[in-house]
Amino acid sequence: MIRNEPGNNRHYDYIFTGAGCAAMSLLMRLLQHPSTSNKRVLLVDKDNSGMRNKTWCFWETGTGFFESIVHQEYERLWYHGNGYSQCSSILPYHYKMVRGEDFYNHCMEETSRHPNVEWLSGEVSAIDGDGEEAMVKINGELYSASYIFNSIIFRPPALKKNEHMLLQHFKGWFIEAEDLVFDPSAATLMDFRVSQEHGTAFVYVMPLSKRKALVEYTLFTAELLTAEQYEAALKLYIQANIKTAYTILNKEEGKIPMTNYRWPESKGRLINIGTAGGQTKPSSGYTFQFIQQQADLLAKQLANGERPRPGSYQRTRFHFYDAVLLEVLAKQYLPGETIFTRLFRKNKLSRVLQFLGNQSELTGELRIISVLPKWPFLKAALNQVFR
Repeated sequence: MIRNEPGNNRHYDYIFTGAGCAAMSLLMRLLQHPSTSNKRVLLVDKDNSGMRNKTWCFWETGTGFFESIVHQEYERLWYHGNGYSQCSSILPYHYKMVRGEDFYNHCMEETSRHPNVEWLSGEVSAIDGDGEEAMVKINGELYSASYIFNSIIFRPPALKKNEHMLLQHFKGWFIEAEDLVFDPSAATLMDFRVSQEHGTAFVYVMPLSKRKALVEYTLFTAELLTAEQYEAALKLYIQANIKTAYTILNKEEGKIPMTNYRWPESKGRLINIGTAGGQTKPSSGYTFQFIQQQADLLAKQLANGERPRPGSYQRTRFHFYDAVLLEVLAKQYLPGETIFTRLFRKNKLSRVLQFLGNQSELTGELRIISVLPKWPFLKAALNQVFR
């Protein structure tokens, strides 16, 4: 346990260790509610400007919390697999894109209006939620808070038997084509018309106009590629499927852990949020909308004067589904292209999105799962039950 020093006055209502998407999503909600808007807040990060070079995509019904900064949205999505291509309506969902730069600027503008919000650039070396106050050591100095919300992963998880870790890793180009080749009303969710030599690999395409789009090469594998391999795959895809001269306007890249390891949700007054709190979906890497759901819950609890309890889906049947699919991919029981093409070919796309968003009911889930090859998934399910 970290112990406070006599006379230490570095106390806050809330400290956020890590000031990325998860922290800002919760803080923005707290600043909008009268009972939490004036709380003393400290945000700690080495440098959160990395948010500028990210793009988040997600689907939802209706108007979301960050609706004002949605850069592009779609009612139709393409899927391309082996011998199957289909563009389908996803209503009542809309597939939305939020650019990191817009998110960053929006949050910075809002927090600048609140003198009770302080920023600190620093290194977090120790953190503890036991006791009557949560404690954190930053740049060798001790700080305390009523609650600490942590989104930092301090070390890789120690995986047990039948726990797996894949990476969703990607490189994307924002391009401008010479010709009018894009349809801004429909995005490509998954296009498997790329080499599968490294494992599950696909491209998604987010048109921004008839000439501009984000083209992103994505893999679900245990190992990263070289910079040259990502670039070569993007060049080949654009040459084969977009078929026009183009200019690269900007680039983005990243990696997201996909694991059925159960991230610790809380420890006393320490609450883990974002990926560190289990909000990255193990089977797909989608994170943004799960962060928003967790932020909604925590903000309401704090506004009502309740002790925050994150309530992760890690203890639900959806986490079990994800663990089974992850095992199938990690142990290569089936190619990822085969799995996803079956799912999208034999089910209504909006129902698949409902299922992947952890919003479906059991009867619908059984119908969706029934289209998958029985033996590989049964084997993986048994391994997860008896792990």
